[in-house]
Amino acid sequence: MASTIPDPPESTCTARPEAEPSPGRQGARSPGGQEVRPSPSRQELRPTADKPAAPPTADEQQARPASDVAGRVEAHGIDYIPEHERHGHPRQLFSVWAAANVNYLSLVVGGTLILMGLTLGQALVVIVVGNLFWLLTGLLSISGPAAGTPSEVITRAIYGIRGNRVNNAVVGWMISVCYFALNLAAAATAAFSLVEKAGLTASTGVKIVVVLVIAAITLTIGVYGHGLIMKLYLPITLALTAVFAVVAVSVLRHTDFSYAPPAPLRGAELWTVLVAGVTLISSAPLSYTTSADFARYLPRTTSVKAVLGWTALGGFVPGVVVCSLGACAASAVDMADPQSGLRKILPGWFDPLFLLALILGTIALNALTAYSAGLALQAVGIRIRRSLSVLADGTAAVSLTLYALLVSDFLDTVSNVLQLTVVLLGPAMTIYATDIWLRHNHYDGPTLMDETPDSPFWYTAGVNTAGALALAGGVAASALCVNTLYTGPIARALDGLDLALPVGIVVSGSLYAILSRRMRPSGSVDAPCG
Repeated sequence: MASTIPDPPESTCTARPEAEPSPGRQGARSPGGQEVRPSPSRQELRPTADKPAAPPTADEQQARPASDVAGRVEAHGIDYIPEHERHGHPRQLFSVWAAANVNYLSLVVGGTLILMGLTLGQALVVIVVGNLFWLLTGLLSISGPAAGTPSEVITRAIYGIRGNRVNNAVVGWMISVCYFALNLAAAATAAFSLVEKAGLTASTGVKIVVVLVIAAITLTIGVYGHGLIMKLYLPITLALTAVFAVVAVSVLRHTDFSYAPPAPLRGAELWTVLVAGVTLISSAPLSYTTSADFARYLPRTTSVKAVLGWTALGGFVPGVVVCSLGACAASAVDMADPQSGLRKILPGWFDPLFLLALILGTIALNALTAYSAGLALQAVGIRIRRSLSVLADGTAAVSLTLYALLVSDFLDTVSNVLQLTVVLLGPAMTIYATDIWLRHNHYDGPTLMDETPDSPFWYTAGVNTAGALALAGGVAASALCVNTLYTGPIARALDGLDLALPVGIVVSGSLYAILSRRMRPSGSVDAPCG
């Protein structure tokens, strides 16, 4: 996008040029007015990360578009962010991820570990181990500054131009909408209690209105986008920290640190529950295969360690703390009904503030989910503005939420969905992380935007066979080992032990590393390199 345009129109997904590119032809223009770069020669395919970026000129600084400020709808969608529009510091990522992980769902999941039959000590170990997967989320985020594009575009290097559209439709959009619905249902459950405290009856009509109001606030943040997220999430993090400090004091005063179930689990049964617990906890960090979306505005020269570290810490610290509070509370009260149980140990005056904090934390979480789901919808190939794509995601998620709340059992829905999505998300995230390692995090953002058959990421008929086979193999292996909504044959042979997560990770990562080297296009320096 030209830097001399002061107010660029909001970007749509990058469109294929109207005519096939030819040697020497000037870049075609998409319907949104953006130039689509012609397919480069092999000499031009060297990763831009090898060359230092030229600092912006004085004219570029003065003409810098206000495309990422809190008070305006973000102009960029899945398009490349030019270097002169990059800004910020990686420490801002901590508050983005921290605000999103102080939420009701984390309390529920932490309490669920005790309900599954673990002792408090075992539950706390599971919580720490499961949250270590935030390191993978942090690793994926480093590709954002390197490419200047969101994860939904970077994965074209893994699956090919056409293959990536399928990947975004399933992993990027469908899974995001499911998580949006689950979290919205969690926030709405807290809001129903708040409504009843105000003296109203939480009838079906009232519940529908509450869901719609929470969704509207969430989607507003998602529509305004990256600039508003960066502005809001630090104060949200501080506010939630203050509230949960009070919760921690109250919960720890009542915690039975020697808690053990009446019939402690032993042997194979214990290992089955421990592995299932880690899978349940890890489902949160594994759901963020799109963490580069929130780091892509950082300058390309930003420290890789800083981006990885602040992202991982932002998820790990609140993830451990809030899940642990849920487990500690379950040692003292019945967390099968979390709100009723917590009401017994929290001060009466504090209950409304606590419910408001749960709603706020879930809104912060879902705004990130809605934002990435909107980008995924663009990356599928639908020509729609990012702001409208976010609203489309919200409509689908609200429908699922109302079903979860009014028809299905919420706790069963949460547990089953979170464990089942790991079958797909574990392999998807592992393949992405493997690709970053193979390429040494070298991604050429402008080249990734080229969707023509001359693109180095067109591979074979638009599909990278290495990525497609690795994902299919990882998911298939994981499905054989799963034990949630259904029991795979390997899990059945192991008396219910669910090894879906570790098996899916090992198989998918190994397959991608082997196949990507064997199928590397001859002479393509932007293909995976060992």
